[in-house]
Amino acid sequence: MSVLPIVTIPAEELRAKTRPVTKFDADLQKLIDDMIETMREANGVGLAAPQIGLPLKLAVIETLPEEDDDGNELEDTRDLYVIINPEIYWVARETTKGMEGCLSIPGYLGEVERAESIRVRGLDRHGRKFRMRLNDWDARIFQHEVDHLNGVLYIDKLTAPENIWTEEEFEKMREERQKARQQTEAHDPMVGD
Repeated sequence: MSVLPIVTIPAEELRAKTRPVTKFDADLQKLIDDMIETMREANGVGLAAPQIGLPLKLAVIETLPEEDDDGNELEDTRDLYVIINPEIYWVARETTKGMEGCLSIPGYLGEVERAESIRVRGLDRHGRKFRMRLNDWDARIFQHEVDHLNGVLYIDKLTAPENIWTEEEFEKMREERQKARQQTEAHDPMVGD
């Protein structure tokens, strides 16, 4: 397996029209394995073929791990998906706002509103059909990656143009909110009763 270079904005490949995958051969299997290794090496949760410069309807996704009560990652609790020629054929009316980052837009996070639940169909790495219903964070990841296959980046879907921050700015904001919450709890006589 190999770690592949990740294309970053403003590269045209990120906006290119993708074509369906039609051959499920050894070359495709190697490409999938390389994409998985690249995603993991970059500490990502998803990687679409346009992000490595290929105009194919192919993405790999690895869900976040489950954690124990102390916040430690539980082994073997991440799910790995290979989605080929995917189609989101149903979206819930309920939406939620959340923070997203992207390996092709390094160093930034933005607020995006997405459907809380989706249904997606497509092919797995061996060309077998699948259908899935996804909720919450998993639904968000799938929507983000399918957007890549349509030339759409999360920055195109920000809740407002100003709702994008550097990772450092976001971390500082998060720390300030946490401090304010702790101060409010310390001054609230009902807390702890």
